[in-house]
Amino acid sequence: MALRPAHVNIKAMDAAAVGRFWAEALGWTTYSAGVTTYVGPEGGLVWPHPLFLGIDVVPVPDPKTPAKNRVHLDLATTSPSHRAELLQRLEHHGATPVDVGQGPAPWTVLADVEGNEFCVLDPRDAYRDTGPIARIVVDCADPRAMAGFWTEALDWPPREVTDIHAVLRSPRNAGPYLHFVRTPDPKSAPDRVHLDLLPHPGDDQEAETARLRTLGATDLDIGQGDTSWTCLTDPDDHEFCVLAPS
Repeated sequence: MALRPAHVNIKAMDAAAVGRFWAEALGWTTYSAGVTTYVGPEGGLVWPHPLFLGIDVVPVPDPKTPAKNRVHLDLATTSPSHRAELLQRLEHHGATPVDVGQGPAPWTVLADVEGNEFCVLDPRDAYRDTGPIARIVVDCADPRAMAGFWTEALDWPPREVTDIHAVLRSPRNAGPYLHFVRTPDPKSAPDRVHLDLLPHPGDDQEAETARLRTLGATDLDIGQGDTSWTCLTDPDDHEFCVLAPS
């Protein structure tokens, strides 16, 4: 038993505008089948996508707090010219530079049109086959513990685990990496960005949710009411949802 990431969920006051930004950033397309705006590769809505991890932008009434998001995306680049073109395109569509204390670094930290931080990486061979999203980066207190929980949750084998960071990736060697980074900053606001997980065909949502609780997940009430998904937090208090099979 295991779950698969369905998409990255981003909360936004203007879901359509944030969706358009991320479509331009990733070279993808927006799809609006309901109140949310989904961002995925061109060619029609495929959810979940077999190779890439899409973005689901969900409307909320409240703006992002000044606190740095504890989950963010790192974007891949394939060459210095591609990186320069991407940075110029992002700026044109409303991205702004952000100082999160990174100092001199081989990546550029930006924020989208509602202040959600993300990074544009320098060209790296490791990310040439990830698609435009190289990795989902998660700030946490204990990368080893997080790697243990999420390895069991997703059945994604660890690629590297240290006291400073941990890296997981799908055993199919497809899509982005999941990267846990040790940080001293505690949680100070509800998560603006989180993962939505989906059972594999034939697996049971309730059984998967119960399994996650035995691994250390905790039920979360954010006023969602009676929904088809279950809201949880991982052992480091990151929010995530387990969706109903579709």
